[in-house]
Amino acid sequence: MTAYELAKEKYAKYGVDVEAAINTLKNAPVSLHCWQGDDVIGFDHEGPLTGGIQTTGNYPGKATTPEQLLADMDKAMSLCPGKKKLNVHACYAIFPQGEFVDRDKLEPKHFKKWVDFAKERGMGIDFNPTFFSHPKVKDGLTLSSPDKETRDFWIEHGKACIRISEYFAKETGIPCVMNIWTGDGYKDIPADRMGPRQRYKESIEAILSEPFDKNLVKPCVESKVFGIGVESYTAGSAEFTLSFAATHDGCLPLMDNGHYHPTEVVSDKIPALLCFYPEIALHITRGVRWDSDHVLLLDDETKEIAKEIVRNDALDRVYMALDYFDASINRISAWVVGFRSWQKALLMALCTPNALLKDLQDKGEFSKLMVVSEEVKMLPFGEIWEHYCETEGVVAGAEWFDEIVKYETEVLAKR
Repeated sequence: MTAYELAKEKYAKYGVDVEAAINTLKNAPVSLHCWQGDDVIGFDHEGPLTGGIQTTGNYPGKATTPEQLLADMDKAMSLCPGKKKLNVHACYAIFPQGEFVDRDKLEPKHFKKWVDFAKERGMGIDFNPTFFSHPKVKDGLTLSSPDKETRDFWIEHGKACIRISEYFAKETGIPCVMNIWTGDGYKDIPADRMGPRQRYKESIEAILSEPFDKNLVKPCVESKVFGIGVESYTAGSAEFTLSFAATHDGCLPLMDNGHYHPTEVVSDKIPALLCFYPEIALHITRGVRWDSDHVLLLDDETKEIAKEIVRNDALDRVYMALDYFDASINRISAWVVGFRSWQKALLMALCTPNALLKDLQDKGEFSKLMVVSEEVKMLPFGEIWEHYCETEGVVAGAEWFDEIVKYETEVLAKR
């Protein structure tokens, strides 16, 4: 009997069907974000990031062209098990030589290379309007600006992104999650807190007035507690975005687990939202003290987020996307570590005897609940992970890093 078969037997004693868990995971798409590969610069502007976003580090080999970025993503995905989607920001429009349009004039044709790349690999695409790093971010504001011209520009950008999102969905045959996030806010205590939020509400409503098929496009609104340069106030707070999504048909709430106070956890918020929303979306990251977007690891909160999705039978109700960027280490390695960490967390959750543990809680058998919860932590998960990776055609252990070293020597170091 193989180590995997022995491990399966141990899980079966707790009522866990490991084969079913693996098959479920194989059909659970996770969006891989393009912006890790080039430090969130994109292709429509030059210069530093602005608007509450910052990367740190200067590791060599950053992608600077669409061809380099797509090749790097391909390498990263080849080392990761599981079903993937692409996650693209609007600033990653790919223009034909000699052509450029501003963000309010973007069209589907500017993202054809992304569609071709996705279709060749059988993947869907998620999308994000880019409300930062642009001269029309006026005094740190976009959709909430008191200046109508500024608001109108960004509303048109949002509408263009709705059209592009529907193009992605029609071309790939997979719904596109389109996430609206802005860094709008104030560095110091504002004199008016409601006015910017009222303008923000009306601007998002104007964006969503663009006709679209709700089965194809899944608009989201993402909150944030604070950011660089907007430490005292953000227009898109948690209360604002949750209320907006609740009162606007077809709009989903999106939670980024770095966008809350350090003492809050998104894992606890997921089941609360699932009581009210048919679908929700997540940006999964690792915040260190605040929204620092560190590379995702298999830490406690990552595992808890996965548990809450799985134990509430919500894999088909939660759109999962990774969101982090680290320029201090090999960028492709960062992608792979984060994606594999999330795959491990999901597989762990799927191999947890959730029905048994829920039953013990409902019966008030809290002593036994504690005992069983602790014992299942010692089940041989490594053998399950190795088998899953084998069925997906990737290595289970750290040997994958050899491929990164080779790619860095042969490709990244020559850039």
